[in-house]
Amino acid sequence: MRILIVDDNEPVRRGVFHLLTSETNWQVCGEASDGEEAVQRARVLHPDLILLDISMPRLNGLEVARLLRREIPRAKILIMSQHDSVQLLPQAIQAGAQGCVDKGRLFSDLIPHIKRIMTAFRADNPSNPG
Repeated sequence: MRILIVDDNEPVRRGVFHLLTSETNWQVCGEASDGEEAVQRARVLHPDLILLDISMPRLNGLEVARLLRREIPRAKILIMSQHDSVQLLPQAIQAGAQGCVDKGRLFSDLIPHIKRIMTAFRADNPSNPG
């Protein structure tokens, strides 16, 4: 599975990168530090999953999710936010994301969230090993 990490905070990107390296079948294919760069990188890299910060310069995470849902519909999107992820979830889903994770709980919740999203994706698309 190819993953694009998008966050304007470089230490957060580094932390997420290191967290994801514990999963042998996952590859971080790229990173972006703002919304416009996220769209450009996703167009070129065609990731399976985009980890997307909600609050970024130039385009916020919800705007990016809307754009990418139209342009790369097979890519799954997981919003990362330091805001209340439960309250944000309806907006994230409406924008095209498959879920939302609280940045304060990334190290305990991120991998389980990703596994749930990708398991559901594989169940809907059995020919894709994901």
